[in-house]
Amino acid sequence: MFDSKIAFIVRDDLAAWQRLNVVAFLATGIAAAAPEILGERYVDAHGRHYGAISGQPMLIFEADIAGLQTSHRKGLERDLTLIPYVHAMFTTGHDEANRQAFLAEDADNLNLVGLALHGPKKAVDKAIKGLALHGA
Repeated sequence: MFDSKIAFIVRDDLAAWQRLNVVAFLATGIAAAAPEILGERYVDAHGRHYGAISGQPMLIFEADIAGLQTSHRKGLERDLTLIPYVHAMFTTGHDEANRQAFLAEDADNLNLVGLALHGPKKAVDKAIKGLALHGA
């Protein structure tokens, strides 16, 4: 039904609140990078307007650090849209500090706790191959 796919990967050793926090931040990154995924605004039976959400499903997977780094590498090789979240970002309090924490990372060995991928369905499937759905 969709030509593209959206996948989130969260590290399997995080606390539940951290997993939810990471996915929330990654989702905003995907929405900013691919605004075409957003559907129309919702309207209730009283005519009140609400915000729009993605019109496309988003799947959430879990992996250890090695699985995240492998998917990151494969995503780069396939030129996918990647939204990263590294462990150091848990200690920051705002966007600029997040970017500085990310910049300080070893680019070849990111301490990823989350990664969002968006792109052609087959390319995303290859990047996440072997990962289990979160909670499965």
